[in-house]
Formats: sequence, C-alpha cells, structure tokens
Amino acid sequence: LVLGFAFFLCFIMSTSGSYVYFQFVQQWPPTTCRVRWKPCSKPRPLQIFTTHGLWPSNYSNPTMPSNCTGSQFNDRKVYPQLRSKLKRSWPNVESGNDTKFWEGEWNKHGTCSEQTLNQMQYFERSHAMWYSHNITNILKSASIVPHPTQTWKYSDIVSAIKTDTQRTPLLRCKRDPAQPNSQFLH
Repeated sequence: LVLGFAFFLCFIMSTSGSYVYFQFVQQWPPTTCRVRWKPCSKPRPLQIFTTHGLWPSNYSNPTMPSNCTGSQFNDRKVYPQLRSKLKRSWPNVESGNDTKFWEGEWNKHGTCSEQTLNQMQYFERSHAMWYSHNITNILKSASIVPHPTQTWKYSDIVSAIKTDTQRTPLLRCKRDPAQPNSQFLH
C-alpha cells in the first residue's frame, strides 16, 4: 500500500534517430512540493497532474540523449495561445517561473528531438498529450483521488491508467520526509 499520491507517467511514441521513443512525464504537484528541500512558490499546489517533460529516450539508457547541440529555447516561439495552454498543463510548480522551466526542459531534452519535433511542435505535442491523457480524470474515474488517509495499491493505479491509455505507466515512489515509513508515488 502506498500512502500518498504522485508519479511520472511514460508514453512511448516511436521515432527514428539517436533515440527510440519519448517519455511523456507527468507529476503530482503536492508530492513534488512535499518532497523538496525548499518550499514551492505557491502555498497550496495545483491539485491536477501536470507535465514535467517530454524526453527522447533509448531502451538501453532511458535518460539519454540529453543536452544535445541544437537550437536553444526561443521564448518568441511560444505564441500567446500556446503559452496560455502551457501555463495550465506545464506550470513550474516549484519556483513559479514557467518560462524558465520550459527553457530548461527544451534545452536539456527538446533539443535532442529536433529531427522529429521543432520547439513549437515539441510544446504543442506535450500539451496535446497532457490533454488527451488526463491522468487526474483517469484516476478519478477509478475512484483514486487524493485523500488524507486512504491508500491505494500500486497495481490499482497502474491498471486504471493502462485501461484508459493502452500504455503501461512507469510509476516512481518518493519517501515522505515527515513519515519515513510511507512513500508517495511520484
């Protein structure tokens, strides 16, 4: 049983080049903020899953590639309508500086995807994936919702997501600094 609630979710999109697939990574802001060494910028974090990134990956080393040579982040390419969408789907829950978060994710991961997605396409695709795979609603439909005492089995969370998305998510756990015997999905 897990006492908490948050995780990274990975979706596989086939592609070619120096990576094989993309990991679409989402996070639960309350856990992100709870396990940090310094408080988040907002006292009450968002109560929806948000995007953490879209990462080109390989089966042999899922953290690669990263920090590729490519076009650095250009804020002007995040046009006003896209910016508005990203503020909802991909906010910086830690510092509140959304543009800096997007810049860091593009420069570390997005530059490695330029053969498939340019900067605008990278952020548009990320928002579209967040919207079409609404983890908050998927789990709510399975009666898996944040609760101060209720716990859920790992397998129940995976099953609810897999049933809806036809993908097996990768869930990660983080220890609760306040309660060392409990963990949060992250």
